[in-house]
Amino acid sequence: MKKQEDLFPSVMTIEDLSAVSLHTNPVLVIEDFWSPGERQYFREAMINAAWKSLDALPNVRENFPHSGNWAKADIASLEGQQFLARLQLPCIQSYIESFPNIVGRHLGFSYYSYAAGDCLPTHDDTDQGRSTGRWRAPLRRIAVVAYFHEEWRPDWGGELILYAQRHEQESVSADLVPTHCIEPRPGSLVLFTVPRFHRVCRVDSTAGQHRRLSIAGWFMTEHAEQG
Repeated sequence: MKKQEDLFPSVMTIEDLSAVSLHTNPVLVIEDFWSPGERQYFREAMINAAWKSLDALPNVRENFPHSGNWAKADIASLEGQQFLARLQLPCIQSYIESFPNIVGRHLGFSYYSYAAGDCLPTHDDTDQGRSTGRWRAPLRRIAVVAYFHEEWRPDWGGELILYAQRHEQESVSADLVPTHCIEPRPGSLVLFTVPRFHRVCRVDSTAGQHRRLSIAGWFMTEHAEQG
């Protein structure tokens, strides 16, 4: 089990990022990363997105039963470029490039909307993407979550919970202990290395019509041999 002092997130500002490493700080929470103007820009983009609810995604529904009916949408090209332009961070690049035998670099991000009753059960993101044909499927290396709702209150739920295994040995059913409870604070950015067990708490009915709006996904690497 990890030492207690290692179990808390590194909450920081944008100015702190130049000196941080995902090797030594595998969970990063950057508050006020997105300006009010950027948050409004992506919220307006979400209005025009082609959303699909969980009921319309049978494969995802099968993997995440009893999760309410949250919705997912593709990010348009222009918005995707704007999003990635802000993620040109040294800590991301240095971590990705630390893996050997890379033959390709990939990413995949989507819009997500959680309403009252929606959640995401515990998983570790090791479900990999599709093979490109020549090489094996890319490996997810860094998970990214960015929050764009205008307001979020503690009673509304929707926290991102991260876990560690209590014991190092492998088991059929992982024995997990919570290590981080990260509120979906408007304008914040969360980065964490994969694999890492995590879940999204159910959004409470007190949220009313408010939705937990985010962009989430991964930076991935592709290898001639799995590394």
